[in-house]
Amino acid sequence: MSITTGSCANADAARVPLRSLAELRAAFAASRTPAACEALAGELAGDDRSGARALLERLHARRVALARETDRIAALLALRDELWSRGVRGIAGVDEVGVGPLAGPVVAAAVVLPQVVSLVGLDDSKRVPPARRLVLAEAIRSTALGVGIGEVSVDEIDQVGIYRAGLEAMRRAVASLARVHAVGHLLVDARTVPGFGLPQTAIVKGDQKDASIAAASIVAKVHRDALMERLGRRYPAYGFERHMGYGTADHVAALERHGPCPVHRRSFAPVAQAERRFARTASIQP
Repeated sequence: MSITTGSCANADAARVPLRSLAELRAAFAASRTPAACEALAGELAGDDRSGARALLERLHARRVALARETDRIAALLALRDELWSRGVRGIAGVDEVGVGPLAGPVVAAAVVLPQVVSLVGLDDSKRVPPARRLVLAEAIRSTALGVGIGEVSVDEIDQVGIYRAGLEAMRRAVASLARVHAVGHLLVDARTVPGFGLPQTAIVKGDQKDASIAAASIVAKVHRDALMERLGRRYPAYGFERHMGYGTADHVAALERHGPCPVHRRSFAPVAQAERRFARTASIQP
C-alpha cells in the first residue's frame, strides 16, 4: 500500500513557525497601541503553550485598559472637538504653574494640539509622575501644532503680585504661541488671559477636564522644573532641585539658616519673615 506524503509536507511548509516565548514577551512589552495589541492577540490565539496563554490573558487586560484610556482622552477632547466641528481653528489650551512656591518664576504654556491626539496618560501635571511628565512633554512638543512659553521673573512677581504675574505669564505664553501658529480660541484653567480680543473659555480645574489645558500644564511644569534644577545648582544650599521652590520643611529650614537668595519671592510672607529673622540673628552674632 502506498502512502501519500505530499499534502502533509505542504502543510508543514505552510505552517508559520512559532516565535519563542522570549520573543513574544518582547513583543508584548512593545505593544502599547490598540493596533499592536490586536496583531499580537491574533498571533497568540493560535499558540497552545502555557506561557503564550498567560501572555494572551495579560494582553486582554492591556487592551481593556487601552480602550478605557481612549474613552478618557476622548472626554478630555470633547469641548475642543465641539469647537472644531463649528469651524473654530487654532484652539489653544493655556495653564500656568509655580504660583505657590516661595522661589523661582511663574511659568505658563499655551498649546494647540493636532486633530488626532495620541497621548496616553495625559492629565493634570500634578497627577502625572515626574518620569511620565518628561515623556509626555516631549511627545506634546513633537506633535503639537504650536507651543508657547511665558515666564515672569521673581522681581516682577514681587512688583505686581503673584495673581497678576500668573496672568502675565499666560499672556506671554499666548503671544509666544501666536508667533508660530494662528490662535482662534483659548481654553484656560479658571482664568481669562488679558490682552487678547479672542474668544476664551475659562474652565474650573481645566487641567483635569480638558486635554489642551492638561497638555499646557505638563509643558509648563516640565519647563519650570528644569529652570528650578538649574537654580538648584546655582544656589545649592536650598535644594531647589528637590522641592522646586515650594515651602517644604527642608526649604523653610534652609531659609532660616541662610536667609533668602536672589530668586526668593520677598513679597511672600514666609520669605519676608525668614529674612527679618536671619537679619536679626546676623546682627547679634559677634
